[in-house]
Amino acid sequence: MDISQYLEVFIDESKEHLQMCNEQLLELEKNPDNLEIVNVIFRSAHTLKGMSATMGYEDLANLTHQMENVLDGIRNNKIKVTSQILDVVFKSVDYLEEMIFSIAEGGSGKKDVSDVVALLKKIEKGESLEEDTATQSEVAGNVKTSTTKEASNYDEFELTVLQQSKEQGFHIYEIAISLREDCVLKAARVFMIFEVLEQVGEVIKTTPSVDMLEEENFDHQFKVSFISMELPEELKNRIMKVSEVDTVEINTISLENIAIPAENNEVAVTLEAVKEEETTLTPATIQKETNEQQKTTQAKGNVNNKTIRVSIERLDILMNLFEELVIDRGRLEQISRELTHTDLTETVERMSRISGDLQSIILNMRMVPVDTVFNRFPRMVRQLARDLNKKIDLQIIGAETELDRTVIDEIGDPLVHLIRNALDHGIETPEVRKAAGKSEEGTLILKAYHSGNHVFIEIQDNGAGINRDKVIGKAKKQGIISDSEANSLTDKQVYDLIFSSGFSTADKISDVSGRGVGLDVVKSTIETLGGSITIDSVEGEGSTFFIQLPLTLSIISVLLIELGQEKYGIPLSSIIETAIIKKSDILSAHNQRVINFRNKVIPLVFLEELFEVTPQDETSEYMSVVIVKKGDKIAGFVVDSFIGQQEVVLKSLGNYLSTVFAISGATILGDGQVALIIDCNSLIK
Repeated sequence: MDISQYLEVFIDESKEHLQMCNEQLLELEKNPDNLEIVNVIFRSAHTLKGMSATMGYEDLANLTHQMENVLDGIRNNKIKVTSQILDVVFKSVDYLEEMIFSIAEGGSGKKDVSDVVALLKKIEKGESLEEDTATQSEVAGNVKTSTTKEASNYDEFELTVLQQSKEQGFHIYEIAISLREDCVLKAARVFMIFEVLEQVGEVIKTTPSVDMLEEENFDHQFKVSFISMELPEELKNRIMKVSEVDTVEINTISLENIAIPAENNEVAVTLEAVKEEETTLTPATIQKETNEQQKTTQAKGNVNNKTIRVSIERLDILMNLFEELVIDRGRLEQISRELTHTDLTETVERMSRISGDLQSIILNMRMVPVDTVFNRFPRMVRQLARDLNKKIDLQIIGAETELDRTVIDEIGDPLVHLIRNALDHGIETPEVRKAAGKSEEGTLILKAYHSGNHVFIEIQDNGAGINRDKVIGKAKKQGIISDSEANSLTDKQVYDLIFSSGFSTADKISDVSGRGVGLDVVKSTIETLGGSITIDSVEGEGSTFFIQLPLTLSIISVLLIELGQEKYGIPLSSIIETAIIKKSDILSAHNQRVINFRNKVIPLVFLEELFEVTPQDETSEYMSVVIVKKGDKIAGFVVDSFIGQQEVVLKSLGNYLSTVFAISGATILGDGQVALIIDCNSLIK
């Protein structure tokens, strides 16, 4: 029997079973005497074992079989649940995930699992694990270094940044720099080297950390992980021009073997009563094994819905075809208005209503619960809490909130970084919390909810909050702000400083955070998605990060405006209001043209000058202005005239025009003209 046709289904179902194991193991840790939880984990492991054996993945089947033996001992009261035993079972699930991801990427799924199998056998026999503490550490170490030597020093978020840079054509270098032994001002030389590097690329990480380099807390050598379009020889020549640099060694980092966990490439599309009998794509053996799990799912309240698996690529094709339909719909609407033919107008109106309903259905098909991102965090928080010797209560609210698949794919890594920061910087150790009159266990709340056409995600902790003076002190030390600016900053403006490139308030550098890399990338990623991030904090009580995201990215509402003979679109999500002002009302402040609008001084951006467009009428004493926002910053875009609001399909400009300033994409209007979509975020500083 040819089982290759079932591979896709096997991978998806395996990921679901492993996620179930992770979630239920966390529950078992809280309730070690609850045998029903053990039964749920046992059923998932048993199903996974049967599917693996059927598909011919022996390493998967053998490890799952051994894990199943331990779970069977627990549910029969032969083995008592302890944190050490759960650590080994968690490690087994980690190995299983690695093998599944290997299969998903076209690999064989083979892995040396003898170390963790030996531990599972000891547990099954009732032997003590005390003497195997070192062995378990080695197991953990094997997992961390199982990718490549280059990847061992990067966390998940940094690896993702490097991967995305590689995909965009950047070279990734690890640069080892030695200063001369007689170098006196080492920190100054490091600063000069960074200044040279940042002219042609971006520093991702330094070893030792940025703080340690600034405080000259290093010998004469340091390493820089760097992305750039420059060739190694050109980079070396640039660095060697800095005085007192002794040697420069540049190595290109290969990411070919780095295993960054891939997101599930398929979504389940819910259909109402597809047909009376549900069909399956899995072999009879797999179907028999999964029946029990399906019953468990149905018991949770999903008995009214039936699902089929549809490849995300097919949904993308469907969306692209519908986008073309939206363009033609706009063209037909314009023609019917011009011809004023009654029958044509009625037909077009009916088609518009039907296509509007179709649009809602297609967009809903692409919507995925944020739980697909949130479900990775309980396990991560558990491990980080243990690494940091902290007690953490993670609460997840609104995991059923839905977002477009495109947004879901991008939001995972920023959330990982924010949660890691909250655990490391925000929540104190039990001793410190107790001394401050707090409970020893800190609370981390991850919350998602809809509001209008946006989804909001909050990451809230009841930790130490943000120390205003400490942030200002670091910002001044790093040259981000001056002494005069520091005195006039509001709390909100101070909190925003932590999103500056290279900024960190960490007193010591850890594996979790404090490297001065990440939060600026978090903000950039969220703004690229058309969203925003803000911070609210009370010192001693905790901090909350608010993330606002659009529901979807493909079809957006814009205000069409005219500049000379050209048409542009400004996303409605960025617009506060429109206004007509007199030219005589324009003032000048700090070499910037501004207006006093509703008792606020608002800087003006003349789009005609920016895009080098000939204005329509320079004699008029009035000007049209679109007031736009980016976070708490406001600006006014001066345009020739307003056309009106319209739903448009956002199309990429392609790789050759991907670096065009202030333009996020383009759309085709009803009359066939191309209108560029303005990127408001890049115009507001």
